[in-house]
Amino acid sequence: MSIIGNPKGLFIIDSIKLAVINEIFAAEFSEAFGTELIGGAEEPLYLPAGPNSPVAKIFYRQDFLASALHEVAHWCIAGKARRAIEDFGYWYHPDGRTVAQQNKFELAEVTPQALEWMFSVACRKSFQISADNLTGDGEGEGDNDIEFRLAVVDQAQQWCLSDKIPVRGSQFLNALMEYYEVDARCTKHYQLKHLA
Repeated sequence: MSIIGNPKGLFIIDSIKLAVINEIFAAEFSEAFGTELIGGAEEPLYLPAGPNSPVAKIFYRQDFLASALHEVAHWCIAGKARRAIEDFGYWYHPDGRTVAQQNKFELAEVTPQALEWMFSVACRKSFQISADNLTGDGEGEGDNDIEFRLAVVDQAQQWCLSDKIPVRGSQFLNALMEYYEVDARCTKHYQLKHLA
């Protein structure tokens, strides 16, 4: 009996991948960076180490594979100073942002979404780009959406063609590629037509 095509089966596959991703993250970063990856949160959140916790914590939403990969991407990109601040010091306006707020959001999200896409390819998971603004005012939204998508494509392709990928991002990507036996550094994976 195949679980492919069965929504419950897809959840099982994602659950297995989440376990692998948590293990790989722990093996690569837990000791060296004192950071844990934790699922089951109502909302994603990064908490730096501090007086109440000697370990930094990356919480991803419920048990969503995409949320785990996205939060790891943010962590991999954040420098030492940002990793000392709750949620890396990023602002977050909830759904319903103005055009100006959405533009600012998309500018900050290009690199994490490009890295998340690479992680997704490496673990054989489909990737969905997220503008995360379903109830915004919509003014100019179509043009911004394609520009955002093109920027994410361009960033992923640039990282495939250079050695400029963030160090921890490269380390995590390499570990995923080794485990899943996928070459996620090939530009053919990062084409506009592949974005849902």
